[in-house]
Amino acid sequence: MDSATRSAQLRRLIDQGVVMLPGAFNALSARLIEREGFDAMYLSGAVLANSVGGVPDIGLMSLTEARDHAAHIANVTTIPIIADADTGYGGPENAARTVRELEAAGVSGIHLEDQEFPKRCGHLEGKRLVPIDEFCEKIASAAAAKTSKDFLLVARTDARGVTGYDDAVSRAHAYLKAGADGIFPEALENRAEFERFARDVDTILLANMTEFGKTPHLTADEFGAMGFNLVIYPVSLQRVAMKASEEALRVLKREKSLKSFEARMQNRQELYDLLGYDPKA
Repeated sequence: MDSATRSAQLRRLIDQGVVMLPGAFNALSARLIEREGFDAMYLSGAVLANSVGGVPDIGLMSLTEARDHAAHIANVTTIPIIADADTGYGGPENAARTVRELEAAGVSGIHLEDQEFPKRCGHLEGKRLVPIDEFCEKIASAAAAKTSKDFLLVARTDARGVTGYDDAVSRAHAYLKAGADGIFPEALENRAEFERFARDVDTILLANMTEFGKTPHLTADEFGAMGFNLVIYPVSLQRVAMKASEEALRVLKREKSLKSFEARMQNRQELYDLLGYDPKA
């Protein structure tokens, strides 16, 4: 399915209610997300850095690596994909190229963030923001580069943890005026702030339900009732997979075998079923 079709599909989903987007960490996990009945998925920049590059999420990965990662996932799935495009990999012209490359790879939408490069995880301290006018120029350039009108351009603001809630709202309105289709207010700290933000910024809104961060655990329905349209779970599957892998390696080290762990493994036939592979064909 091409990017324009997926982008239109994402817009329809948003019109129907809150959309949950689990984060894929590779193409196999992306297949699983779709098979388990989710309508859309997310590609995290942190996961790209961690699982693909084996490095921290501090802006070390390139647009080429992000595009290739997205293309592998889009090639084996049909549901819409929203990708984390960090700071756009440079200035306004780079942000425009980012839109063109990721849209061509099959992505249905991206978000760009208003941090200085090198960026930091949105739930850590020590972030620095670019001036509003500078980020608006980047958003306008990215918006002009869209091929499909349905391609979703979301502006992420990290202002809440740097300059405060009011600046986050001011920036959100400026970014929408510059051409963003929606807003991702990163690291809001309680339910009341999410409710207030949805009242203060009437647009497509994305919530980040990451574990171990500043955001309280809320269900997708709770986010939807507050006025949020998209809920991402960016690193959840990576965290589950890495914890299980850690436990398996400790069993192997201790027992010199993984026979006792087999019940917790995906078996060969389950893998083939997920891949749509018949070894007898």
